[in-house]
Amino acid sequence: MKRPAGLTRPVTWSIAIILVLVVAVVVVLVVGLSTPDGTDNPARGGDTPGSVLSAKPMDDLPLLMKLGKVKGSVVQYVSTDSSGKRTRVSGTVFKPGGEAPAGGWPVVAVAHGTLGINTECGPSSSSDLHGLIGLAQGLLGAKYAVAIADYQGLGAAGVHPYLDSDTAGRNVIDSVRALRSVFDDISPRWGGFGSSQGGGAIWAADEDARTYAPELDLVGVVAGVPAADVVGLVAKARAGTLTRDQAPALQWIVEAAARSHPDIVRDDYRSGSAVTNWDVLSACAGPLVSRRNAAADALGPFDLAPRTDEAAARLTDLLRSYALPRKAISAPMYVLYGDADTYIDKAWTKAAVAKACALGDRLTISEQAGKGHGDIDLDNALPWLQSRFAGATSEQDC
Repeated sequence: MKRPAGLTRPVTWSIAIILVLVVAVVVVLVVGLSTPDGTDNPARGGDTPGSVLSAKPMDDLPLLMKLGKVKGSVVQYVSTDSSGKRTRVSGTVFKPGGEAPAGGWPVVAVAHGTLGINTECGPSSSSDLHGLIGLAQGLLGAKYAVAIADYQGLGAAGVHPYLDSDTAGRNVIDSVRALRSVFDDISPRWGGFGSSQGGGAIWAADEDARTYAPELDLVGVVAGVPAADVVGLVAKARAGTLTRDQAPALQWIVEAAARSHPDIVRDDYRSGSAVTNWDVLSACAGPLVSRRNAAADALGPFDLAPRTDEAAARLTDLLRSYALPRKAISAPMYVLYGDADTYIDKAWTKAAVAKACALGDRLTISEQAGKGHGDIDLDNALPWLQSRFAGATSEQDC
């Protein structure tokens, strides 16, 4: 099935992950097949961020994970939204097979790109984690424990605050806490990787890590094509200059916002085909999703334009509250983006990076000529993160 139009296509570590997988296959074929136990010592209950509310062993792990004696679990855990309210969030956590190194398995938290705004859009609702299982396999083959948050409102019941990076970032941090509760021998040292929506989430997690989770040791994060600041979508909608890729993303922003913000009224932001196709455009699964790309193609240049100055101001203010940076990061960050991105304008990312540099952030920056949103070169991402775990100093490109 063709993936529905949204803010991102899945971004993967290509060559580096393939090499890791090849090595993993060679190694684990020696140890033979095993049936994984999904948890070691799950500590359930409590209301502090990261507390595990439920943990269900994954019995449908791919063959490579079974060969490697990987343990996997679908979890629900406590997290915190941007207002400080406790929430229930779901996700998946994994532990490599074999004996852990001294200090426990280091962790990579994966912050996924846009998959949708409805409950069924969370990675944990799919046996292949909506395409993320290969990335998880590669990281496990490289001997990292892996945590993949669904984000609030995806997977577990609730409203998903789409592109609220602060909330998603805390969901990511708390997925690491949940991983350490479910499995033994997990190190407090962790790194992060995210792309698009996940790029914004992992950036926000880096900003919050020092104060939100002082018991964990963040070594660095990779933020690919980060949705750091998309306030400019409102002005482009009013000017009729949204790209084909930006228009359906804006529809998801409006619909998600309307579910939790009474001042965001859907009819203030839709006309023409957006009215008749609204439910189709909101879908990520089920019978409507097959029509979503056609509905996105049918959008006219002003079908998602705010109808009044007041409506434009309300949506602008909301997106400003989501925008990054907000404060200095806790650990080095590697930012990668393309100068031909049709989802997130290059100028928006460059401005966010410049602000982060002004805050004193340590950034490795890769602006890639001719690359868009889903085809940036991420081959250096895993080696960069491995160097941070090894204690090497990262480049400062500010």
